[in-house]
Amino acid sequence: MVKLNTIRFSDLYITPEKTFFVPDGRTENGLAIIKPEDMDIFYNLLEETWDGDNPSYSVLYENIFYRIERSVTIYGVQYCCRKMPEKVPPIAALNFPRELTRHLLSLSNASGLILWSGPTGAGKTTAISSLLKEYLTMEGGFAYTIEDPSEMPLDGIYKSMKGGLGLCKQTQPINDNWGDSLKSALRSKPRFILVGEIRTPETASQVLRAATSGHLVLSSIHANNITDAINSVIKYASSTTMSEDLAYDLFSRGMLGVLHQTLLGVDEKKPLLSYLFANPDTTKGDQVRGIIKTGNLNLGTSIETQMTRMRKGMSLFPDLS
Repeated sequence: MVKLNTIRFSDLYITPEKTFFVPDGRTENGLAIIKPEDMDIFYNLLEETWDGDNPSYSVLYENIFYRIERSVTIYGVQYCCRKMPEKVPPIAALNFPRELTRHLLSLSNASGLILWSGPTGAGKTTAISSLLKEYLTMEGGFAYTIEDPSEMPLDGIYKSMKGGLGLCKQTQPINDNWGDSLKSALRSKPRFILVGEIRTPETASQVLRAATSGHLVLSSIHANNITDAINSVIKYASSTTMSEDLAYDLFSRGMLGVLHQTLLGVDEKKPLLSYLFANPDTTKGDQVRGIIKTGNLNLGTSIETQMTRMRKGMSLFPDLS
């Protein structure tokens, strides 16, 4: 018998009969039953931690975060548990192309929005958390996260390479109101803001405002591709008092990059990425910002061109007047 945290898995499914299933690691979708010696302790923690209302929450079990989704089936309560890394992995360990990693790190002193998109379980949260950790280590400063639930262990003090300190405080939305929570975050004067996921209109509108007011904002969104990710943010934001034209304008001015990620493989998953960046120097002309501002998101050529230039080690932004 072994303990739960010593077993290698990413997702754990617990049936109403308290049977524990994990991916079998041999086939793409197959499952296997596990029987860790501490399964009753873990199950009781899930039951005791639930607040009786929100089906999505997190638990800390022997120094490892689990993201929990609680649902009620016809036979009783079912739990889906995502096991998070014990430590936030360095970005170099995420198997991104070297040139892409280099460009992302070069944005540590910039302001604007880095939006990571993709399906559920594609590694979006891990990517933006890893990037935030790198920025704090490089630049120092105050970082504020809004997550529901909190997934990666980011909270704490960081010693930066520039000699100062970085500080990260992880928070949850106040009364499930992401918009008000983000407004509160802005009043705390953070250098970096991580919004776990854009999934409400108020969140989208406040993210766009934060990205154009001197902060570096990291967030994620469920989307099928880069264009879909941008459209989703615009659709959310423009369903508030913000007009669609203003949403496109703010996105065009605040965007640093939009990435889309999926994972390939069975036992060892590797990221498949597409990406589109805007020139972080907003004093220079930028075709990408111009296209987004019009609302006609014909971005395929721009995405292909940038990815080709990056693979060849060429500058993404030839000098523009």
